[in-house]
Amino acid sequence: MHISAKADYATRALLELAREPGRPLTCEAIASSQEIPFRFLKSVVGELRRAGLVRSQRGCEGGYWLGRPADEVTLLDVVRAIDGDVLTLRGEPLDGLGYPGPAAPLPGVWRQIEAGAAAVLGGLTLAALLPAGLSTDARERHSEAGAA
Repeated sequence: MHISAKADYATRALLELAREPGRPLTCEAIASSQEIPFRFLKSVVGELRRAGLVRSQRGCEGGYWLGRPADEVTLLDVVRAIDGDVLTLRGEPLDGLGYPGPAAPLPGVWRQIEAGAAAVLGGLTLAALLPAGLSTDARERHSEAGAA
């Protein structure tokens, strides 16, 4: 399994947005806070926006917010939005993979590993990863904002 820099940066950016759900954040602020190259982050945030994981507003009071409440966004959502497949073999998806002879069981092992990784990633939300310092009030405001 390979966690790409894009998926790592995307997750870190989403955690910044989840930490401060009541106000928009700029790419500059996120990049500075997480020590992520700004230009790279800008393209990653564009992919997150197209996937519906962030929403944006232009203007002097603009920036980015989570597209859904933090307790509804899993790491699996992020990885799939950014990288597509959770696990690939030499860059190719595992669908249709088959080997002859004694190696025939191996694709099943790769698929089990993929399923296990997907289960772990799918079981972790942004909200679950937030530091304990985020107040219940902030979480509730974010949930209410997501429902609106």
